[in-house]
Amino acid sequence: MSWKRARLLLMALSLVPLLWYGQQLLDNRLGANPIEAVIRASGRWSLYLLLATLAVTPLLRLFHLKPLGSFRRPLGVACFGYGLLHLLLYVGVDQFFDGAAIWKDILKRPFITMGVATLLLMLPLALTSNNAMVRQLGGRRWKRLHRLIYLIAPMALLHLYWLTKADYRFAYQMTVLVALLLGYRVLHLARGHFVGNQGGKSVT
Repeated sequence: MSWKRARLLLMALSLVPLLWYGQQLLDNRLGANPIEAVIRASGRWSLYLLLATLAVTPLLRLFHLKPLGSFRRPLGVACFGYGLLHLLLYVGVDQFFDGAAIWKDILKRPFITMGVATLLLMLPLALTSNNAMVRQLGGRRWKRLHRLIYLIAPMALLHLYWLTKADYRFAYQMTVLVALLLGYRVLHLARGHFVGNQGGKSVT
């Protein structure tokens, strides 16, 4: 399979959770509070896709698979899509578009404040995830903008921690994965700086 077809397959697969939960909802198989189940599921899948987006660079460098880089943008867009769905379900289905109640929640409930802020930071990344915007912004400016993901990841974790009421195992698991993926980048930068100071000769 070509990398282009693999990318298209990836985009199609990103819709599978949405279709599955939609079918479960129609079949009334999501328990006593199906709306809450779907809201939480959309948030979790946004986080899963955020991790997948962060995983592209380490996998690319470790296995020397340059075409993997083309997966980053579709994964990021899918991540934003599930995050937007997460918010819209809360706004439209849980709060019935009650602006006053939603604004009160944003001001008084930290996990909602953080969730909205995280999605707002994701918005410019999603809007510029196309070749036309890369050309318009220029490669360097585009890369600087998309480094917002390094801020978005810990913000998403804070949102998760603050909404969790009792069982923190999932939050801990996600924290470990984010720490590993961001930690790899820190080590890579540190190693590159050290090698540069040694005149380009690695001592490892």
